[in-house]
Amino acid sequence: MTSNSPLNIGRKLIEPGERRTVNLPLARLYTSAQLKMPVHIIHGRETGPRLFVCAAIHGDELNGISIVHRLLNHAWPDNLRGTLLLIPVVNVYGLITHSRYLPDRRDLNREFPGRRRGSLTGRLAALFMREVAAKCTHGIDLHTGSNHRTNLPQIRANLNHPPTAVMAHSFGAPLILDAANRDGSLRAALAQRNIPVLVYEGGEALRFDEEAIQVGVNGVLRVMQGLGMISASAAAPPPSEKPMVAQFSQWVRAGISGLFYPSVAIGDTVAVEQPIGQVNDPLGNRAASLAAPFAGRIIGLRNLPLTYQGDALLHIAGTKREQ
Repeated sequence: MTSNSPLNIGRKLIEPGERRTVNLPLARLYTSAQLKMPVHIIHGRETGPRLFVCAAIHGDELNGISIVHRLLNHAWPDNLRGTLLLIPVVNVYGLITHSRYLPDRRDLNREFPGRRRGSLTGRLAALFMREVAAKCTHGIDLHTGSNHRTNLPQIRANLNHPPTAVMAHSFGAPLILDAANRDGSLRAALAQRNIPVLVYEGGEALRFDEEAIQVGVNGVLRVMQGLGMISASAAAPPPSEKPMVAQFSQWVRAGISGLFYPSVAIGDTVAVEQPIGQVNDPLGNRAASLAAPFAGRIIGLRNLPLTYQGDALLHIAGTKREQ
């Protein structure tokens, strides 16, 4: 057994075997109200990986907050190896306003690694990188679909990076999407530091989805087992089915404006050219049918029937592109 070393977060020293919450101060509201980002640290006595699990980088995505809450209440063993950092809300500003964005109208997940003297969003990104992400060896970033869109529980990861691929398969979500890093994302910023990060997507913004929450909790525990942080008895059992591994995905968009009527459900498998829905003129004058452009699985679905031409309606993941 090798003893863990103390960890410094927000100028607070956390000793091995200690469980502590550090509140990182954020920029005040213009009412002078002070905001903070709580970081909950479970610092094991034994050395091992340092894993962060963060939620609400987009302030309206709530399922990840519930996942973190359940992890906080988990009965962690005394022999935890390494360190677990749990951040229930990164974008506190967006949570207050039910918004994906910050008050400066920027997307936090396009601003990493951030700038200490940049915009409000850039400063928050820099703070999270400096005090949390850069001090860890692995990460899991929890997300949901955007407004009026549901995502099938899924992992998005760069499967060409072996440590990340191992984490992705350990998680045990129904689907793994081999996804390239997006510029400005937390995942891309940490890839520059060779820190493997998974993005977990499940459910819809501003709604709780119990299935997506439970898949997320179990997935984090399985990753921790795979990293050697906890034993198999402390983790969730393996899923009953192996995940589908998708190599690409594509949104099917509305050809006309009107009311969207899907004929498939989230998680359904579809064949090429299979009918998957239609968009009807609300006055009944015309309709446009939708067909699957390739064989795959429905991983995203628009829930709001009111649709404009060009709106993304169904997200399909495939294992190989048609020739």
